Amino acid sequence: MAKAAHSKAANVLKPKMRWPVTDGPSQDLVIKRIAPEVSFKTKVYGILKQAVIGMDIYGTATQSWLDERQLSEKLGVSRTPVREAIAMLEQEGFVRSVPRKGIMVLKKTKREVIGMIEAWAALESMAARLLAARITESEIATLRGIFVSFTETRTPQENLSEYSAANITFHQTLIRLSGSQILVDLTDNLLLHVRGIRQLTIGRDDRASRSIRDHLAIIEALERHDADLAERLSREHTLALAAYVETHGDSIFD
Repeated sequence: MAKAAHSKAANVLKPKMRWPVTDGPSQDLVIKRIAPEVSFKTKVYGILKQAVIGMDIYGTATQSWLDERQLSEKLGVSRTPVREAIAMLEQEGFVRSVPRKGIMVLKKTKREVIGMIEAWAALESMAARLLAARITESEIATLRGIFVSFTETRTPQENLSEYSAANITFHQTLIRLSGSQILVDLTDNLLLHVRGIRQLTIGRDDRASRSIRDHLAIIEALERHDADLAERLSREHTLALAAYVETHGDSIFD
């Protein structure tokens, strides 16, 4: 009994084992996450989105349709990533799946398009204000370079396809140069939805000639760092398209 008591007392007095304490915080391994490869769904989504955007859906009265099986065959993939990509495009308002018929490429109504243009005007004019405060000489050169190929002898009106592309590029570039990723994200699909209307109307009533004058005036206001003027000119320029669609849009949306 005495021996057992002595052993118990020894265990009580024996110090407990502790992990060694290091100086300072422990160092975690810094490991970069391996970027996953782009999925078929993402690839198919990108291809189909560009194809839908490139369709002349407002230039014809015929309704445009897509076929899931044909898309799968043309892309060389199974129907699953095609179906997933279509669901993404449907969520963004570009298409609608119609049972037993296929995938309808959506045309916006006149009122929807006007609303989108008005929203675009508000967002882009804010981008112009932000940009005016900090624009650099190289960024001014970038904006001017978009229109450098158009002159008095090589007018936008006589080169509508090229000018239409330059027009879209100008608006996208102005937004991007603002430095606001939120504005970029908010306007991305808005412009994609209304670009078909821009392309269709740019050749009417000498709008191309007025358009390039507006763009150059906006660039000059930015160059002078005149935020109020740049914001106003940008807003008025885009709202002029909304007014044109309001007045002349019935022939487009019938």
